[in-house]
Amino acid sequence: MSALPEAYRLTEDPAEIDAVAAHAFLTRSYWAKGIPLETVQASIANSLCVAVRHSGGQVGFARIVSDFATFAYLADVYVLDEHRGHGLASAMLDHLHTHPRLQGLRRWLLFTVDAQPLYAGAGWQTYPHPERVMYRDFPDVYA
Repeated sequence: MSALPEAYRLTEDPAEIDAVAAHAFLTRSYWAKGIPLETVQASIANSLCVAVRHSGGQVGFARIVSDFATFAYLADVYVLDEHRGHGLASAMLDHLHTHPRLQGLRRWLLFTVDAQPLYAGAGWQTYPHPERVMYRDFPDVYA
């Protein structure tokens, strides 16, 4: 389990998950550019979320969409630029990988453009059968 530096704290308490802070990051991200605050609030309300807090603010976030029986989708993982390099993303991944509600799942999934090394270091692999994967994609839904 990755330990957080002393000044950081990981929480999954919904009362401590800051949707406004998550929105501030996500609306500028490549994967959720322009996402409305109401959409972020709904996604948090319907997911298992973790956040890293520092000096009273949210500096990292990740969420899982799951049936808690067979499948989990990891989404919206971020650490603010000025807090990167402290193992915060790894700590959030470790927390989720070992979470009691997420044990015994058959499959986990995520999408990333640039963080493959982070996830590979945590045991994630490239899907070996891309011909089996299908999707519906609406990249301009928030425009």
